[in-house]
Amino acid sequence: MSDLRDAAMSSKAWPFEEARRVLKRYEKAPPEKGYVLFETGYGPSGLPHIGTFGEVQRTTMIRRAFEMISDIPTKLLCFSDDLDGMRKIPENVPQPEMLREHLQKPLTSVPDPFGKYQSFGDHNNAMLLRFLDTFGFDYEFASATEYYKSGKMDEILLRAAERYDAIMEVMLASLREERQQTYSCFLPISPISGRVMYVPMKEVNAKDGTITFEGEDGRDCTLPVTGGNVKLQWKPDFGARWAALGVDFEMYGKDHSTNTPIYDGICEILGGRKPEHFIYELFLDEEGGKISKSKGNGLTIDEWLTYASTESLGYFMYQKPKTAKRMWFDVIPKAVDEYHQQLKAYETQDAAQRLANPVFHIHGGDVPKSHMVVPFAMLLNLAAVSAAEDKDRMWGFIKRYAPDASPETHPDLDQAAKFAVRYFHDFEKPKRVFRLPDDKERAAMEDLVGRLRVWDGGLDAEALQTMVFAVGKDHEFEPLRDWFKALYEVLIGASQGPRFGGFIALYGIEESIALIEQGLAGDLV
Repeated sequence: MSDLRDAAMSSKAWPFEEARRVLKRYEKAPPEKGYVLFETGYGPSGLPHIGTFGEVQRTTMIRRAFEMISDIPTKLLCFSDDLDGMRKIPENVPQPEMLREHLQKPLTSVPDPFGKYQSFGDHNNAMLLRFLDTFGFDYEFASATEYYKSGKMDEILLRAAERYDAIMEVMLASLREERQQTYSCFLPISPISGRVMYVPMKEVNAKDGTITFEGEDGRDCTLPVTGGNVKLQWKPDFGARWAALGVDFEMYGKDHSTNTPIYDGICEILGGRKPEHFIYELFLDEEGGKISKSKGNGLTIDEWLTYASTESLGYFMYQKPKTAKRMWFDVIPKAVDEYHQQLKAYETQDAAQRLANPVFHIHGGDVPKSHMVVPFAMLLNLAAVSAAEDKDRMWGFIKRYAPDASPETHPDLDQAAKFAVRYFHDFEKPKRVFRLPDDKERAAMEDLVGRLRVWDGGLDAEALQTMVFAVGKDHEFEPLRDWFKALYEVLIGASQGPRFGGFIALYGIEESIALIEQGLAGDLV
């Protein structure tokens, strides 16, 4: 274990680099609260999306890395800002007209448009928790509504009243002059309508712990800042939460990065120590735009899991967190195959290499073996040419290629076969465009058919690949990838595919001959 800890202390994998930064906070003395607190924040204004999950997954990876290099206990707190007012109607939920009546009310005071939970905030929190539980995350959930109303935030709110001027100085410096005139870090919740009010303060009484403002009826209204009568604006709330809870680490997206000095400044004004930060790049939708919860323009968690395993999603999250990435359906096959490539590599790696392997962090060090004897990309092409409607037809080909494989002994392959059929029919099939070969390609494909008819090398994928390669060279394709591109465009209707020799071995010699003859005859176009 000490050797592994030594390797972790020098590992360049980003979870270990972040864990070492957190550990440095306590090089002189352990935390007074008795543990290191990792936090993720969640704004439940819409249904959870994969970006939200990514924060929890990545933070968990750093937390696990920390636990390898330190004996200090840790906690992960998932905090939902569900006392926030609903400022706009999400585009991807039912009953928008009903929701319109509740604009500006705290999300936990807005009826659930789905009719399943006590409030819209509760519904969205439940969607988040359901998925986090599916992944087996070790976390505690915190609701801003519960924290404010139960008094858990009272001490920090009273301190905010005492230090109101200092907080306002930080905030006003970041605002336009027009906004400065009406801004207050305190947001009262109207006793009349229950709405979150964005109004200037007439008085902040630190001694009594109250605020006075003009109410919705035009008369002055005084409320205690404690007990859930008032919440903090979201930027001050960030820093106040860090101070109240003693947060040691929180990551957030690049769109928050300019606010970091504000969050840190307010945390310190309120007597806290600013946490370590990790700023990640944003996920992008199909068109390269930012994923938005309210627009619903990104992949949902459930959509990814319709077509691939949870581990492949974990792999995608691990990769280059500080680089912006498109997150659309077409990234799924690549993530699946690369994940299994890393699983296979893990078996032969030394300790340092394993700590740098994404699968170590995805599985918390308890890394399973891969049984994917057929890549996902090849399964997609098999689904294409075999007209497979279910995984059972796929298994007819798989067992000929890998006689010892079965759904029982290769459950990850069995799952992938099911996903491949579904993914092909939903995404690949509508995009496939077949074409006829030109004269040079036709001559090469006829030659390939002739060589396959007399082939006596069995279903050796490498030998078949070498033979297909030789056909392309003999027919002077330059570059040689144009030969393989022609095979895919004529026979599968796509410009890319897996190694063609492996495909022949999987699909079968006679079946491949028949497929090429169909392509030559124009039957596939």
